[in-house]
Amino acid sequence: MGALAITTLAGARLIMNACYLRTVEEMQPFLKGFTLLSWAMATWWIPLLVMLGVWKYGRQRYPLRYAPLYWSAVFPLGMYTVATHQLARAEDLDMLMPLPHYFVFVALLAWLATATAMLWRFARVLLQPASPASSGGA
Repeated sequence: MGALAITTLAGARLIMNACYLRTVEEMQPFLKGFTLLSWAMATWWIPLLVMLGVWKYGRQRYPLRYAPLYWSAVFPLGMYTVATHQLARAEDLDMLMPLPHYFVFVALLAWLATATAMLWRFARVLLQPASPASSGGA
């Protein structure tokens, strides 16, 4: 989803600045179609990822503990928000504008949850007393 969001953002920025480059201006029909396709594919991933998360943590009862891998889920949420906002501006798609206005809170909440879990994990590791086996004694 992150790569598709980056592609959408790049396409939206090219569309907005096409008047400065003749080659880009000539490719605008293709560029608009490809950018919309990238956004649609990124959007399609959202319910799939939600369902996989529900399956993993709800149905399979996988423990919800901090792992650095969670940052790879936070980034696409923020990138999707920015890409949707820029696409709506580039194509004058006012109907899309509410999506980034609300989705930014989802991205922010995911970032805060991941950052809090990371800091909590670091604090637990740093405050945990050293075990005798790891101190090199004996």
